[in-house]
Amino acid sequence: MITVAVSTAGDPRELTEALTLAGAVAAPVEAGDTDGEWGLALVDLRSEPLQQLREARRISEDVGCPVMVVTTSAQTTLLEHERWIADFINEPIDILELRLRVSRLAGHEEGIESVRYKSLELNLATYQATIDGKPIDLTYMEYELLRYFIEHQGRVWSREQLLQKVWGYDYFGGARTVDVHVRRLRSKLGEERASWITTVRSVGYRFG
Repeated sequence: MITVAVSTAGDPRELTEALTLAGAVAAPVEAGDTDGEWGLALVDLRSEPLQQLREARRISEDVGCPVMVVTTSAQTTLLEHERWIADFINEPIDILELRLRVSRLAGHEEGIESVRYKSLELNLATYQATIDGKPIDLTYMEYELLRYFIEHQGRVWSREQLLQKVWGYDYFGGARTVDVHVRRLRSKLGEERASWITTVRSVGYRFG
């Protein structure tokens, strides 16, 4: 069974109960604690987010286990440049989603180590992306958007749907955020592969 360190500035009972329902062992920890043998850490950013983000980084560096964070919808943008964070989950916490994410991060996801599309490969354990074996530099959200596209090929997604599925929330100006990330992905994929992401006029985007 997976042991998950729980770090929160608030009451740990919510996360402890959620992890128990997800089939993990929750181990609430104090700031600075490095003594536990944890499969991963779950750090709550909803209260005192900057302080908790520093604690999450400390756990990642000192303990060496993957770190997943819990955020509100408005806080997700804090993670865009924090590529060392392995995963995140937005409130309200869905137990099935939590179970799947915890299992994947702890290396218990059976048979799934990467996703591929033609010459593109995304390593789900290391969050690295390669084309023909050569690494491409993606931000956290660029990686997540590309992963979602690969896992849902052929379907047309509206900007609003992508914002909800990938970013996990709606906010003013969200459609522009999706457009900017798609434009950056096309640029990083290169001219020959940019057409993998198709713009469907008046609707959204399709991959593949």
